Amino acid sequence: MSDDPIFSDAISAPPGLAVRIMDLSGANGSDPVETVRGFLSVAHANAFARRYVRDSLERCRGRGMAPEAVLEAWFAYGEDAEVVGAGDDVWRSATELKAFAAAKPGDAEERNWRVLDPRREEDDEEDDEG
Repeated sequence: MSDDPIFSDAISAPPGLAVRIMDLSGANGSDPVETVRGFLSVAHANAFARRYVRDSLERCRGRGMAPEAVLEAWFAYGEDAEVVGAGDDVWRSATELKAFAAAKPGDAEERNWRVLDPRREEDDEEDDEG
């Protein structure tokens, strides 16, 4: 894929590695909205989840909102991403939520989870075949 450590060493992806997308509004109950699989490594899954949550939180941010209000909106309407199958190396949104709410991202790349989405590779392969 690339020399990026996120994508390197596909053997390091443990079985069952996935990211569960959770709707915080409760519309889906405790079930995930979707489960994304196909990550090449724990770092790949963690980076995807981190960017996904960052993007979700930014979509909840309104002009001039205080960090507490951003968090409140995210917990009411946002989506969380839970990495499963990564053992002790799992990224958790709770560790960064306050920092995310306190400051907007420095650049658009911090929100670009789509570039890390393993389903994108499948779509690209289908386009090549078609």
